[in-house]
Amino acid sequence: MTEMTYRDALTAGLREEMRRDERVFLLGEDIGINWGGAFKVTKGLAEEFGVDRVRDTPISENTIAGAAVGAAITGLIPVAEIMFGDLISLAMDQVCNQAAKMRYMFGGQTSVPLVLRTVFGGGKNIASHHSQSLEAWFMHTPGLKVAVPAFASDVKGLIKTAIRDPDPVLFAEHKLVYDKKEEVPNDEYLIPFGEAKIRREGADVTVWGTFIMVHKALEVADELAKEGISVEVIDPRTLVPLDKKTLIESVKKTGRLVLVTEETRTGATTAEVAATVQEEAFDWLDAPIRRVNAPDTPVPFSPPLEDYFIPDNKRIAQAIREIV
Repeated sequence: MTEMTYRDALTAGLREEMRRDERVFLLGEDIGINWGGAFKVTKGLAEEFGVDRVRDTPISENTIAGAAVGAAITGLIPVAEIMFGDLISLAMDQVCNQAAKMRYMFGGQTSVPLVLRTVFGGGKNIASHHSQSLEAWFMHTPGLKVAVPAFASDVKGLIKTAIRDPDPVLFAEHKLVYDKKEEVPNDEYLIPFGEAKIRREGADVTVWGTFIMVHKALEVADELAKEGISVEVIDPRTLVPLDKKTLIESVKKTGRLVLVTEETRTGATTAEVAATVQEEAFDWLDAPIRRVNAPDTPVPFSPPLEDYFIPDNKRIAQAIREIV
């Protein structure tokens, strides 16, 4: 095991897969020699693998996604980076109408083995065009797999699984977890999609969340333990496929559920998860399900307003206390 940041673990996973399979190549804005990516995830890879396999692209998200789809269906394995998840809106046809549907529409005669890496979430004061959490858009698109790693040890195993998957994967990261450190195995390993991880065992309430909210939930769990409240924290790791079994078993044990994401509230992934539990575990619920989300507004640029917009530990703790 080696302690490394989320960023370095992700880079290590990309490097291992590029060494393993020469069909794997990267493309995106400023990912090459001159910059190494906006968040420095691809730093050093162009120097090792060359500009043919680490390709800087024009500032055109639809071009990046379209080129990745074309490369994937003709035998390559592209890992395309969209600098900010908000800007996938400029490539929605390529991602959601083409990549996601091709296997189905062509009767299985082709697959689209591409990975679309992008970054969601606020906390950097870079305003509404660069701070949204839009994972529900892609969870709603049949044919796409959606990974949401929150920890360094997961991001390495999941990126390797994503690259080896024959179907398109939206691989979502969060701006505020890149510098978080964790022990990461030195040996090669893969993490299967659709297997959530219980980050903390508990008996009184289940908290399910994504990205930075998992980290906040763990902090809240430590705080509430001093009050005698036992919190179980679940990290889904992927949204598609979604590990319903782990979630349902946890709710049956605790009888209570709080769902926490940085998405705006209406139509968020938390709504789908709440509906799933309502349908499959209603008889085990001892209290109403609580959702903790951002308000239904654009992400503010103002630092104090953005701090208010993003769910914090206080709001998570309050939701837990209300139902325990």
